[in-house]
Amino acid sequence: MTICGCPKGTKSLNVTHLCCGVSSVKVCWIVLLNATMDTKMLPELPRVLLLLSGKRKCGKDFLADALLKRLGPERAQIVRISEPIKRHWADSMGLNLDALLSDGAYKERYRKEMIEWSDARRQEDYGVFCRAACLTINREICIVSDVRRKTDVRFFRETYGPARLRTVRIEASESVRSARGWSFQAGIDDVQSECDLDDAGPWDLLLTNEDADGVDELLARMQKIVEG
Repeated sequence: MTICGCPKGTKSLNVTHLCCGVSSVKVCWIVLLNATMDTKMLPELPRVLLLLSGKRKCGKDFLADALLKRLGPERAQIVRISEPIKRHWADSMGLNLDALLSDGAYKERYRKEMIEWSDARRQEDYGVFCRAACLTINREICIVSDVRRKTDVRFFRETYGPARLRTVRIEASESVRSARGWSFQAGIDDVQSECDLDDAGPWDLLLTNEDADGVDELLARMQKIVEG
């Protein structure tokens, strides 16, 4: 018997991990992914990957959604590294996936636990969640809206090559982020998921997202490095 990577640590036999609290026949996607995934299974490479990073409430999701509208869904898509984490957490714990994926208060109840659980999985395979998220890529332009770690950047660079990457750092002051609903939380704002890229760079584009009147300019600058 081995221990599954599910939040409750379900026991399993061979490579089939039964997720606890959901169904006696449900297969743990992480084990299946680790057992079967290799580079030959990756989808066709996009022309450009735009990697967005920044602190909580800096506006990453807002700008990603707005840029997608500019580029058009027939050409571009948004990929979130956190989606397979939240999907697995929702399935295992019986939570609302849509609410976990939204930018609301619901996901904040579980953020610390999801960070701790996913960090443990990354110790085993730093690219496990990036690899899972990449299975959904099917457009020429891919906006990755939640790059948080140096190993995330490493994964995309090694997998797709540096020529395809465009890195964007989005910044906003603490006062602006506070006005958007941010408040410091120990175990969340002082750990790797928030701080690992603080000393990273150089960035292809460094944006300050504080003024609603300046959003169009920010979007134009992002579109320029995508189209260039």
